[in-house]
Amino acid sequence: MSMDTLSVRVRRELKEEAMRLGIDIRSVVEKALEEEIRKARVQRFKRLLETAVKSSELSVEDWVESIRESRREG
Repeated sequence: MSMDTLSVRVRRELKEEAMRLGIDIRSVVEKALEEEIRKARVQRFKRLLETAVKSSELSVEDWVESIRESRREG
C-alpha cells in the first residue's frame, strides 16, 4: 500500500494529551478521514440519485426496488 505524508496543525495540548494517553494519532486521523470520505460519497450519491429521479418518470420507490432487485441478482 502506498503511503503519503499529511501535515496537520492541532493545538499542542491535544497532541500532548493524546501522547500521554497512548493514542495512535495516525490511526485516529486515518479512521476519521475514511469516515468523512464515506459520508461525502453517500451525500454525492444521494444528490445524483435525486437528480436522476427528478429527471425520470420513476418514483423513488421504483428506484429503490430496482436497486434491491439488482443486488439480489448479483
